[in-house]
Amino acid sequence: MLLTPALLAFAAALLLLTAVWAVHLGDEDASIVDPVWGPAIVLVGLTNALAAGASLRGARLLLLLCAAAWALRLAWHLARRHAATGEDRRYRKMREARGERWWWQSLFVVFWLQAALAWVVALPLLVGGLGASGVGLLGSFGFSLFAVGFGFECVADGQLARFKARSESAGRVLDTGLWRLSRHPNYFGEALLWWGLGLVALDLGTGASAWWALLGPAALTFLLLRVSGVVMTEADITDRRPEYKEYVQRTNAFLPGPPRSG
Repeated sequence: MLLTPALLAFAAALLLLTAVWAVHLGDEDASIVDPVWGPAIVLVGLTNALAAGASLRGARLLLLLCAAAWALRLAWHLARRHAATGEDRRYRKMREARGERWWWQSLFVVFWLQAALAWVVALPLLVGGLGASGVGLLGSFGFSLFAVGFGFECVADGQLARFKARSESAGRVLDTGLWRLSRHPNYFGEALLWWGLGLVALDLGTGASAWWALLGPAALTFLLLRVSGVVMTEADITDRRPEYKEYVQRTNAFLPGPPRSG
């Protein structure tokens, strides 16, 4: 019985991302998928709960609302960035490399891939949304981690947006505020908040299946560290910002910490 709601949730994510893919065919700018990433994750959790007939109340509802707050804030932030900067250079390189095949290959390598990853990251919502409605100590700690991570990400993104808005910042490196402690404090905040939601789901879930909830934040952390986050962001940043090499030498990549001297 639990498999059917999960499959319906995956189908909902596929339908949403397929619709976004169809819109993208107008100008083939796949960057429009980024603001939809967060809402797709929430859609997975909501569809799963509704399909299973779960009552959205108590900690189950709060878990979904936390994810929704994260998704809406991130969607707004990424939509504003896309409006200001246009096509993301990562997607542009992919499009240029595939040429005329891009229009149909993008459905698989970008949009359906994002749908599959959204389902995996949403595992805390899949598990917690069908669990208990009351929260214990572990769940309370998880909600606290979410609040800290959410605040960390919001502040980091706000500091970066204000830095980029200043004309004198062109070609420079932001190394103040949270960016003094980590080269990617926004990614750290995002990972932290999802580990918090994972702990909430672990607390709400029942049996050995509850541990599946932690696979979601683990997958997201891997993506941020090794795939679409730190590695991809820093691939050519030294060419665009010469100061970045020195910044790397004194600043942690992910976990916040005091700058290294020398």
